[in-house]
Amino acid sequence: MSLSFEILSETTLGGRRGRLDLPHQVVETPVFMPVGTAGTVKAVAQDVLESLGAQIILGNTYHLYLRPGHEAIRRMGGLHRFISWPRAMLTDSGGFQVFSLSQLRKVTDDGVQFRSHLDGSSHVFTPEHSIDVQIALGADICMAFDECTEYPADRKRAEESLRLTMAWAKRSLEHFKTHRESVVWRHQPNEDRVPLVPRIWGPGIEARTQSLFGIVQGGMYPDLRRQCAERLVEMEFDGYAIGGLSVGEPRELTLEMISEVLPLLPRDKPRYVMGVGYPDEIELYAKLGVDMMDCVLPTRAARHGLLFTSEGRLNIKRQQYAEDQNPPDPNCECMVCRRYSRAYLRHLMHAGEALSGTLNTIHNLAYYLGIMERVRKELAAQNPG
Repeated sequence: MSLSFEILSETTLGGRRGRLDLPHQVVETPVFMPVGTAGTVKAVAQDVLESLGAQIILGNTYHLYLRPGHEAIRRMGGLHRFISWPRAMLTDSGGFQVFSLSQLRKVTDDGVQFRSHLDGSSHVFTPEHSIDVQIALGADICMAFDECTEYPADRKRAEESLRLTMAWAKRSLEHFKTHRESVVWRHQPNEDRVPLVPRIWGPGIEARTQSLFGIVQGGMYPDLRRQCAERLVEMEFDGYAIGGLSVGEPRELTLEMISEVLPLLPRDKPRYVMGVGYPDEIELYAKLGVDMMDCVLPTRAARHGLLFTSEGRLNIKRQQYAEDQNPPDPNCECMVCRRYSRAYLRHLMHAGEALSGTLNTIHNLAYYLGIMERVRKELAAQNPG
């Protein structure tokens, strides 16, 4: 058995509150997933992520493949055990990172040849190899290898990218079905210490396997997006993602692509929009029926001094906060806003203290996760189910 997904309530606009049962965690949806590129959500320790209510995080296949290597992580018991993260995890396919190496890659029907950004060494990612790496990492959810279309891209380019994505999706799924592994333990909420060694399945305990999501591509062409979604649904993945967004297109176009695709995806399977977005965007998409979202924005912005608050965006580096004793967000109850002032956070930023990135990131993640918690409550109140 792979994942199971239960819809608890729905609204007339399409928003839904659900429960996604994964090997390491039962995830309440809609959910925002912090990005842990190289086995860490930058600047924040795992116990802090747990205290913030993070249910599921991302691992980056490309970066972990290069360093420390997927086989090393497999030998150490998988990524959950390696990074001491007991809750759910999703790994991307590496496709977007390879896509971003535009000057260092060569795309063929077989896959992508690229040079490492670390040392220039040559590597090849095929759909089968991407799946092998993700299986070794041991994430609850893996992603099919895809070809991301840049923006802007003409129709010919988008059609070629779609052709590759569909061929690679089929190969990813076939390889995954043959080689996916069972995940042999899960977190028990009543345990004081989370076991970081495998459990042995006994009577009445059902073994769970990793799951695979297909990714809808097609550039900014509605008909190509629809074509891709319909063909992926025919393949019967465990869930479906909408990729190739937030690559420079106007926000209105992002919303149009999401709106085109959502009605075509199976109601009873999770829907994931990759790489979005600003706080108001994730709230809107959740209320339209998106179950899962991720973005580096809250952590990346934090390291540059940009805080997201209920009163709008706050650039903590500005002189106006030099003696401001107010919390970053007067309406926030996170550990940062309960204890520290804007003046202190500005001082840390200008002093180049490592604590600056940590505190800013904690607040931003708390704000994003808080949005999803509020949306889940609103969806439940609108339609208790």
